[in-house]
Amino acid sequence: MGWPPSTRLARLGLAMRRHRGAILAIQWVVVLFYLALVAVPAFLPLPPDQAGMLDNLTRLAQFLFWGVWWPFVILSVMVMGRAWCGVFCPEGSLTEWASGFGLGRPVPRWMKWAGWPFVAFVLTTVFGQMTSVYEYPKPALLILGGSTVAAIAVGLIYGRRSRVWCRHLCPVSGVFGLLARVAPLHFRVDRAAWDAAPAPASPVHCAPLIDIRRMESASPCHACGQCAGQRGAVELAWRSPEAEVLRSTKVGDAGEKWLAYLLIFGMLGVALGAFQWSSSPWFVVMKQAAAEWLVNREVWWALDTPGLWWLFTYYPEVNDAFTWLDGGVLLAYIGGEALLLGGWIWLCLKLADRVSGIAWTRLAMALIPLAGASVFVGLSLLTSSQLSGEGITLPWANSLRLTLLALAALWGVSLAWRLASGRSRIAAPLGIAFAAMPPLLAWYQQFFVW
Repeated sequence: MGWPPSTRLARLGLAMRRHRGAILAIQWVVVLFYLALVAVPAFLPLPPDQAGMLDNLTRLAQFLFWGVWWPFVILSVMVMGRAWCGVFCPEGSLTEWASGFGLGRPVPRWMKWAGWPFVAFVLTTVFGQMTSVYEYPKPALLILGGSTVAAIAVGLIYGRRSRVWCRHLCPVSGVFGLLARVAPLHFRVDRAAWDAAPAPASPVHCAPLIDIRRMESASPCHACGQCAGQRGAVELAWRSPEAEVLRSTKVGDAGEKWLAYLLIFGMLGVALGAFQWSSSPWFVVMKQAAAEWLVNREVWWALDTPGLWWLFTYYPEVNDAFTWLDGGVLLAYIGGEALLLGGWIWLCLKLADRVSGIAWTRLAMALIPLAGASVFVGLSLLTSSQLSGEGITLPWANSLRLTLLALAALWGVSLAWRLASGRSRIAAPLGIAFAAMPPLLAWYQQFFVW
């Protein structure tokens, strides 16, 4: 192997395997903490306007979950791979636990469809905005709690000590899989050493159902450490964060195509629209124009509130309730931004593909840094907003955010340059540069224009 097994990282990986009991204890602590953050506030009264996170449990839970937990989960995946999934994720822990004494049925064919991560991410993101999941605890319990219940149910029916939910249906599995491709930390498999070693008496069990012998990508690996040292061929190691993007050669693979759609239309389209609609003057203009059109035609039902908090935001006690019009315009705004931004990016990639000969799905992977930075920046807006409610302002934050996004875009251009050769040395980086412009412009507008 390229790295001696005595390196500190390799020893850390082996320690993760030896001390599996400690990791299980950590997982159950996280499960209890997660349940407290998500479930308890949903049964408490809404906090008054003047409540702060130091004197109100709901405010504190919102800050810890949306302001700290999620932004740094995204960051951790880009640095440490999917160690979050393998060591800390409560849904992963619960579905694997339930699968240990469930029915153990084989995974059905419909569940293996490569498009589920894209569909689940889009539906969860949009539904979260319709119900104001960041602002109110009941929608958080509905969406996150519902996902957790589904994860347990899948564990009880399918697989044996496995994470079938995580592999095929988790709403963020695709996002994490993409971001893990640029992580400098991964479990490396030496195929030759694996084949040369005698078969062990007890083969390693991989909960996310990976063929470890053939594993070349950090994308599906949950970095749980259970395979560390297996056959003397698996170890935790450093790598170049560009290595996997530059090495990837999958062309025409359905899974790669759906991941590219998730990257382009999901993370750089739907997610951007979800982060921006509430501060966009264009949303207000769209809503006013639609309202005027409806009033002129005496279509009054669209101006009524459904009164269903699990469908649309409905909290009349704090003067916050969506009408059918609000919901429709919100869907149109997020969908329109996703199609405009995603369509532009897709077109740039297809044109670059035509000129350079590099498959557009492969070129799309050069946008992983920008997509990851965009999601992190969007979630960090919740952090600064919550801190602002406590009287803590960060006037430099938006400049830092835009700088981070610009650096991520430049990294993508550099990746495209290194992917290409010959005449494609111009077309591929230009395609990525033009693809990155609309997301950067959208964030600039939100930070410094709106």
